[in-house]
This record gives sequence, structure tokens and C-alpha cells, in this order.
Amino acid sequence: MRIAVTIFLTDETIAPVRLARELEARGFAGLYLPEHTHIPVERTTPYPAGGDLPREYGRTLDPFVALGQAAAVTESLGLGTGITLVAQHDPIDLAKQIATLDHLSGGRFTLGVGFGWNVEEAADHGVRWRDRRELGRDRMALMRALWADEPTAYEGEFGSVRASSAYPKPVQKPRGPVTGPRTLIGGAAGPKLFAHIAEYADGWLPIGGRGLTESLPVLRGVWADAGRDPAALKVVPYAVLPAPGKLAHYAELGIEEVVLQLPPAGETEVLGVLDAYAEYL
Repeated sequence: MRIAVTIFLTDETIAPVRLARELEARGFAGLYLPEHTHIPVERTTPYPAGGDLPREYGRTLDPFVALGQAAAVTESLGLGTGITLVAQHDPIDLAKQIATLDHLSGGRFTLGVGFGWNVEEAADHGVRWRDRRELGRDRMALMRALWADEPTAYEGEFGSVRASSAYPKPVQKPRGPVTGPRTLIGGAAGPKLFAHIAEYADGWLPIGGRGLTESLPVLRGVWADAGRDPAALKVVPYAVLPAPGKLAHYAELGIEEVVLQLPPAGETEVLGVLDAYAEYL
């Protein structure tokens, strides 16, 4: 099983370059970074985990800039977002950022897509909360048009782009309905999420990895009904606090990669946790 990590990198934590070098030297498979552009102080949306919102949410580094630094000092380390709030981006700009990072890293990028939980943050980006999933779906389709091998126009409900010359292209070739880097959608199990995964992604990024015994057969059924190759489905439990029995259970379910949670801390503490996680490599 490949073991990757995720961390809220901030202006107060271990630096991306130092962490990336340590991960590759120790044999970890990848580094995934979350995204929040800002956290409005006048927030009424509750923190999904309960209690006060942790300090790091309002201090996160831009994931694409941080991953660009990580790419520059590594050769094989996977690079990913967990997750990119696609609805909060201009899709033409985002398509260029993604393709550039994937190109410069030699195809090492995984796009984790999510729809968010913070109503106020999304509103400041002009996103109507009830539209966020369909808006994200529409923006993914627009980006696929820009990543296509030939100039391809797109006209959607929320945006459009003319047939254009748009380079570089992501390294991975189109597969089924998916164009672009490996794409995983995060979120809780449910019919709408699973339909979107089968429509335009390579798989699922379940936060915490709970309930997979029940939900995986459902996702596999939706995937098969959409005509997708059963062997191609990727399920990557995300932000997991590890235990030997838990990882063994994932392996029994056919899961080949898991992303472990690191603390949003300084170098000494983070490297100590990496030493502890090394037993799972």
C-alpha cells in the first residue's frame, strides 16, 4: 500500500521544501495539501468537526505555490490537492495552473476536487451555495476542453470558452470520460457524489475513511452502471489517523493508497510523526 501524507502547511509550520525532501528520502508516496483562500471572521457556518475552527484554517499556504516548491526539489514524490475548491476559481486560470504543475513535475499531480463547507468563504467568491456542486461540475468540463488534444470549445450553464490553443497539456492521456491529471472527488458518500465520480473522475477521496465497507460496493455499482472499467476505480482514504488494523482493513477492501494526517506543526514535531508513520511503509 502506498502511504502519502497531508498537512495544513501555513506560515507557522514546517516549510514545503523541507517536508517534501524528507518525505521523498523516507519513501513516502506523496504530499497532498488543502485549500482555503480566507476564513471570514463573521462566520456562521459551523466547523464540520465541531467546536472552534482550528487556527491553521485561516493561515494555509496556497497549495499550488507550495506544491510547485515541492516539485522542484523532488523527483518521484506524488503531489496533490486535498482538496481544490474548484467552484471558487476562474476555471481558465485554474486549468493553466494545474497543467503547468503537472507538466513541470513530470505528471506527478493528483487533482483532489471538493465542494467546501464554508458558506461565507464561497459567497465572497460569488458562489451561490446551492449551485456549488453543479458549478464545480461545469468548471471541470470547461477545464477538460482546454486540456483536450485539439482546440475544443465549451458552452456550459455557468461558463464557456472558445476553441483555444492552451498549452502545456497535463501529462496523463485521456481515459474514458476523464481528461487531465488523476482526478479524485472528496466528500461524504451519497448518490450525487457517486454519480459525479463516475461521470468525470478517476475515483473517490473519502475524508477519514470511515464506512467504506458499506459505501464501496455502492460506488462500484454506480461506476459499473456508468460503463467505467471496474479495475480503473481509485479509492484513496484521506486525512487518516493510522492504526495497523485500519490499514489492513483498507488493503482487504482493495485500496492501494492511503493519505495520513500530519499535525500543522513545526519541523521537529512533524518529522517525529513521520518517524512514527514510517512503520507503515
